[in-house]
Amino acid sequence: MLTLGSRAHDLLWRALSPADLEELFALWQRIEEHDDPPYRSTREEVADTFATQWSDVERNSVAGFDESGHLRGYGLVGIPPGADGPARVFLDGGVDPVHRHRGVGSAILDWQIERGRTVLADSGHDSGSIVVHVEDGMDHSADLVRRHGFTEAGYHTEMRRDLRIEIPEIRLEHPLMLEPWSAELDDQVRIAHNDAFGGLATTQSSALWTEGRTYFVPSWSFLVLDRRSDRAQVAGYLLSSRYEQDWPTLGWSEGYIDMLGVRAPWRGQRVATSLLCRAMQAFADSGMQYAALGVDHATREHAHGLFDRLGFEPTRGSTTYTIEV
Repeated sequence: MLTLGSRAHDLLWRALSPADLEELFALWQRIEEHDDPPYRSTREEVADTFATQWSDVERNSVAGFDESGHLRGYGLVGIPPGADGPARVFLDGGVDPVHRHRGVGSAILDWQIERGRTVLADSGHDSGSIVVHVEDGMDHSADLVRRHGFTEAGYHTEMRRDLRIEIPEIRLEHPLMLEPWSAELDDQVRIAHNDAFGGLATTQSSALWTEGRTYFVPSWSFLVLDRRSDRAQVAGYLLSSRYEQDWPTLGWSEGYIDMLGVRAPWRGQRVATSLLCRAMQAFADSGMQYAALGVDHATREHAHGLFDRLGFEPTRGSTTYTIEV
């Protein structure tokens, strides 16, 4: 088992710190250049991730540095700050391509699992999950996590829709109104999100909700409000971002739908359809070639319902693996 301050696999192991951001970004670049996923991370995304998704990195991270001081592998155990809901810890990590096949990844994962068990035990919950996501096509990563006791627990599909295809115009019945996103209503959107997804997603605190929005585009984001009274209620919402750094790797430009939700009392009233169509029109008006989004599902073979009907097609996916504790 790796221990902080020790030397193993020709690397010196210690915790990460904010001072390591440049080394971490450089490692991410080398990994992405080698593995060629359909996205590219920016320095801002690394900083956002470090600040918003990883807590107590002094205890929840391990990193291996070579004799020149360059980061060659890392592992993190993350708990969303301020989150309620099921007890879950999320693992993130990677190994420099030139240091693979030396047992480094396996050693990091052993450390993460042990640390994850400790974090869950300290949380006061009787049970919980250690969670890791593996991109489709990363067979070596899938084999590694399975060998360490992880089992498949869910699936994620990325989809795109060609904006050259005619976009339907959807009219909502009164008192439902489709309106642009506004900062004044953003906390009501957060409350609507927590209500719409309940136990299916980590509850978003006010602090967590507003973090990590470097690429958020207000003009691509929309709300459906129920205006039957003076106090409008958020019935549905759609929030979008512009990840321009990914476009050269993808081979096309796109508006990306980060969040889409409809609260239970308003389901079956074409709220989601109207939001999607309005966002697609906004993307098209901005010169985008595609609309894109991600869908979580419980089984590998899964019909995507509304998205299929609107012309979205799968492009890639990932698998969620868990160890139940």
